[in-house]
Amino acid sequence: MGNAARKIEPYTHQEYLENRGDERLEIIDGTVYDMSPSPSVKHQKVVIAFAALVYGHFKGKGCTPFVAPIDVVLDDINVVEPDVFIVCDKNKITDVNIKGAPDLIIEVLSPSTGVKDRREKKHLYQQHGVREYIIVNPLEESAERFLLGNNGRYGESDLFGWHDSFASRIFPDLIFHLRVIFEKEDVEYVAGANIQEWLAEKLKQSGVL
Repeated sequence: MGNAARKIEPYTHQEYLENRGDERLEIIDGTVYDMSPSPSVKHQKVVIAFAALVYGHFKGKGCTPFVAPIDVVLDDINVVEPDVFIVCDKNKITDVNIKGAPDLIIEVLSPSTGVKDRREKKHLYQQHGVREYIIVNPLEESAERFLLGNNGRYGESDLFGWHDSFASRIFPDLIFHLRVIFEKEDVEYVAGANIQEWLAEKLKQSGVL
């Protein structure tokens, strides 16, 4: 998504609802950001891969996965559209948006969003208590994971390359196999097995588990 700021003075959620039209916008600390230009094909393929994985993992469980575009209203001057995210508190889910911080957010970088996702959004998600934040760079084929500490701040990040697999820190049985996400290796579906079982088997074979 794009990151061109459109207005410096505080811009509220109500103004956003009244004026957005067909545009996709985000508000961070009262500043409006255009969600353009459209993401690249590789960006979308990576988003879909993560979305499919979390959908399969959480299906029938207590937490709900979402994928953009859907508004996450953190407060009156902060409204964002994370690429992929998980919400466990059903009271935050309304018919039109999410009110409050998701538990896990995954942002997939575009050339125009790198600074915003790493700086403004990281600070925003930390401030509002997003427990885990994962930034994915489809060009470098890497991922960076931040965990919210007891002090309310993100600690040092964990870095992963395309050949790595890692588990969510807050959902330990949710495994991200970057070799599959970045299409280095095809997912081999087996009748009666789901993707999590397949990934776990691959990790055991590689000695990670």
